[in-house]
Amino acid sequence: MNLLDYKRQFLEYIEIEKGRSVKTVESYDRYLTLFLNQTKVTQPKDITNEKVREFRLWLNRRPGAKAYHLFGEAPTAGGTMSKKTQNYYLIALRIFLKFLTRRGVTSLPADNIELAKVGERSIDVVSHEELKRLLDAPNKEENLERRARDKAILELLFSTGLRVAELCSLTNDLDLQLDEFAIRGKGNKVRVVFLSDEAKKAVREYLDLRKDMSSALFVPVSGTTTSKISNKGLDHRTIERIVKRYATIAGISKKVTPHVIRHCFATDLLSNGADIRSVQAMLGHANISTTQIYTHVTDKHLRDIHKKFHNKS
Repeated sequence: MNLLDYKRQFLEYIEIEKGRSVKTVESYDRYLTLFLNQTKVTQPKDITNEKVREFRLWLNRRPGAKAYHLFGEAPTAGGTMSKKTQNYYLIALRIFLKFLTRRGVTSLPADNIELAKVGERSIDVVSHEELKRLLDAPNKEENLERRARDKAILELLFSTGLRVAELCSLTNDLDLQLDEFAIRGKGNKVRVVFLSDEAKKAVREYLDLRKDMSSALFVPVSGTTTSKISNKGLDHRTIERIVKRYATIAGISKKVTPHVIRHCFATDLLSNGADIRSVQAMLGHANISTTQIYTHVTDKHLRDIHKKFHNKS
């Protein structure tokens, strides 16, 4: 078989056997297609260290490259692809090579590909006061149904730490008598998230105003076109616009997204003494290293040490 056949099998494997989302499968398809098109390799044995090196140079040196603009990849301020984005292509290629190896196909060992070094990931958070203003911002909305819906969205995001895709997947049959519910997240993994009293109250008030027959939890307000798919729930872009709108109303100059609220959820827990393993479970992180990025901004012990010993002479 040629590499196109192996690529098709690989994409089917990660979707069916590994349970990856359709979006993830589409991304891997884009990354591998660009690699195959650029390097012109057709057989597994044709993937060599030299071919990978040439591909990496091409990615790194192509300012404004049409190929990745067509795929929706964002260039850096200087016009070139960021190291982080370049790594997406390399990760996809490494996983593909491991797939070939497991099937006894001779090709380049996946370990031969090293990822580009990137700067430490930064965390976008808003202050406690800014977060309070954000959660209160829907109270200024005149439309009662929109006010209730948007208040419920914001409270639910902060209470649970849900990803925006997970929020969009919710249905209106949540049991508000309970303080928790299960959610299926990345990698088709199920975890439990928890509802605060404020979130339960906001969701209940919103559902009491609903008159539609949709099973989705969050839907367009009657008489509006706030979602591209009006007969279904709100999509992630609509949720992002809602969050951005209320950040502006709240007078927050920073960029605020649903993921920033997820950051606030994590830092709030850690700052108040929650252990990192529990926060990892609530966020649905597969690796503890992903959760550890929050410890840099929530280490109360270091703040106490600084306050106790700094500039005391």
